[in-house]
Amino acid sequence: MDFDLPPETEEFRRVVRSFAEEVVRPVAEHYDARSEFPLEVVRQMGELGLFGLVLPERYGGADAEFITLCVAIEELARVDSSVAITLSAGVGLGAMPFLLFGSEDQKETWLPPMAAGEVLGAFGLTEASGGSDLSALRTVATRDGEEWVIDGSKAFITNAGTPLSKVVTVAAITGRSEGGKEMSSIAVAHGTPGFCVGREYRKLGWRASDTRELVFEGCRVPVTNLVGEQGSGYRNFLTILDGGRIAIGALAVGLAQGCLDESLRYARQRMAFGREIGAYQAVQFKLADMATKIAAARDQIYKAAWLRQQGRRYKAVASMAKLFASEVAMECAREAVQIHGGYGYIEEFPVARHFRDAKILEIGEGTSEVQRMLIARELGLPGAVPGS
Repeated sequence: MDFDLPPETEEFRRVVRSFAEEVVRPVAEHYDARSEFPLEVVRQMGELGLFGLVLPERYGGADAEFITLCVAIEELARVDSSVAITLSAGVGLGAMPFLLFGSEDQKETWLPPMAAGEVLGAFGLTEASGGSDLSALRTVATRDGEEWVIDGSKAFITNAGTPLSKVVTVAAITGRSEGGKEMSSIAVAHGTPGFCVGREYRKLGWRASDTRELVFEGCRVPVTNLVGEQGSGYRNFLTILDGGRIAIGALAVGLAQGCLDESLRYARQRMAFGREIGAYQAVQFKLADMATKIAAARDQIYKAAWLRQQGRRYKAVASMAKLFASEVAMECAREAVQIHGGYGYIEEFPVARHFRDAKILEIGEGTSEVQRMLIARELGLPGAVPGS
């Protein structure tokens, strides 16, 4: 049993870590304080090839393994979760629907510019009245000749309103079946009449990440914009979310590691009662617990990523990994602020931003409660989330 990543993956980690330290870290506080999308940083991420990592070479990607993307997300999140989620969502939610379910024409249209970081796609699934309940979907797409007419709205959508945003894959009801609502995915390009991108939310964390409401009123697109088969949307959504949970887990590991890094640095510098605070057992135990839990979370995430790229069943492991990693991130962020004391509550110190950024990890890509229900379902317990 070999727990070491391939040498080329570790070399890639060093490249991304250098980028995070030299390019992202110096401007992270600036963009966070202004709730401003870091356009130039994201463009440089595209030039580095981060958005094309797991996309096939024929579409301009690197054809790398999924764990390589997790490593990139992890390293970015050590410094800034906003740029990490921009990458995670850009690949996992923007490109993956086209890669896994799109037509060849859709792949040739959207994947090359996405791989180059020139275009960001979004995944329009969540609705204000539904949240984690996909069966509560209300957005409707009605067939009218050779067009779909879309009406409805979406909430909390990432990467939908940036200067690079060009397309959103919309989850919509396209009919009825014996089992209930027939759900499908439809691609809508920006600038399509009837498609409106709302104002950006004021958020607790991920302030430099773009998050908006989307509104569709009589929005007409060609029937060929259907992504995947009609009626396959629900199953396809779940596939996208399973992979997304691993990526969010990698982000959580990165954030937690960033909290540990900052806390170790501070513990070696801060003096109290004539000694560095890192010499006191109370602080040492906090740091030891943080390091232990981060290591366990990282192992779970890498295992889930490995299972996915091996084509093996990974749903339950992905839920376990995301659940554990997100709660470890929140705990490490809290302890990092505690170790920093009053300075941990000051925005100039990165741990304050990490603390604000951590909470969403227990909510996005399925809340901790949903993950526990999914895990319970995999254990064969009754009453768990149906169809998830």
